[in-house]
Amino acid sequence: MSFTSIPILDLALARDPATKPQFLSELRHALMEVGFLYLKNVGISDELFNKVIEEGRAFFDIPTEEKLKIEMKNAPSFLGYSRLSAEVTAGAIDHREQIDLSTEHPLPGPDAPRYYNLRAPNQWPSPEVLPNFRPVFTEYMKRMGDISIYFTSLIAEAIELPSDAFNKYFDADQQHKLKIVKYPDVGELGAEGKEGNQGVGPHKDSMLTSYLLQASPHRGLQVQNMHGDWVDCPPVPGTLVVAIGQGLEALTGGVCVSTTHRVLSPPAGAGARYSIPFFQGVSGDAAFDELEAVGVGRVPEHVREERRRVLARNGGRRLDDVEFTFRTGGAARTLGEATLRNRVKSHPDVGERWYPDILASLREEQARLAARERKKEKEKEKEQGSAGTGAGGGDVRPSVSSKEVEAH
Repeated sequence: MSFTSIPILDLALARDPATKPQFLSELRHALMEVGFLYLKNVGISDELFNKVIEEGRAFFDIPTEEKLKIEMKNAPSFLGYSRLSAEVTAGAIDHREQIDLSTEHPLPGPDAPRYYNLRAPNQWPSPEVLPNFRPVFTEYMKRMGDISIYFTSLIAEAIELPSDAFNKYFDADQQHKLKIVKYPDVGELGAEGKEGNQGVGPHKDSMLTSYLLQASPHRGLQVQNMHGDWVDCPPVPGTLVVAIGQGLEALTGGVCVSTTHRVLSPPAGAGARYSIPFFQGVSGDAAFDELEAVGVGRVPEHVREERRRVLARNGGRRLDDVEFTFRTGGAARTLGEATLRNRVKSHPDVGERWYPDILASLREEQARLAARERKKEKEKEKEQGSAGTGAGGGDVRPSVSSKEVEAH
């Protein structure tokens, strides 16, 4: 039977040699059967968590003109403020307002690869309107970066790889990213809410791990189990929600599962939902040839067999089962190049200003894919008509997007 709830793991158990085996066993179960988990006792004080929530929510109350001073399209880094409904997932508009931040880096030199534009200083709100915002989030991102690297080492141990198996994909000054997101309720959205309640459409995260701080009591995050049912992932005080990315699934040969999830906007009258997801970074210089041919090494066969048994118990495959490779077409050779293209796809307004050539190539690619799909549909209709079968049957699979950085 597929999962019907999200497991809660206690990171404190991993820090005690006497209880670490229990933690690794629980983690292995979550990695193979769910792809999501709650994590408590991560090593960050309630005081810091509360400051992060307070400052994050306060950002959306500053004057609009202050937000627009740091709008994302002002810089080629894809860092900064995004207005409501400025991003697209699974072909539909995401009804959310947000600011993107990252662990900071200096501006790249003139000879650096183009994707190094993603490694840049943040666009911070003015200290005159939010004096504590920058120091609070700088500290939080530093702490979360350390936690994410440690947790990835535990993932490696849980599936019987060396604890440092993933380390070669982290830079010494690895960039990590964070979003602060506001999902207005359907009533606040007004006319836009009539188009649907998609806060974020169905998708899988692309890289290794992400860590969500749910900053209000609203439900809305949902995870899809192997049978296609949506399982609520409500806020649990004192926890972060950890999502496994497709990159981790690919590097482990499918042993660690990446799970489709979505966010529904709050119902009318419920008020806005706030969330603060942190996304573990991976070196943009990592080459696809190395990622796909070498990776982290082969997971032991008995561990792989354990994952195969999980699949067999659930009908042999997942409803959203699609093969993931790091290589997204022939346009990119490195993870950084693919990430840049993905960001342009998600934020076409930034692409129009800073990367018009990439945006044009993506639109040509999308047009070719759309034409191919139309051709397939016509051929299918022709076959069904000649066979006299009417509308026909077959599986209906959800539209699932894979995104380098996502909000939950």
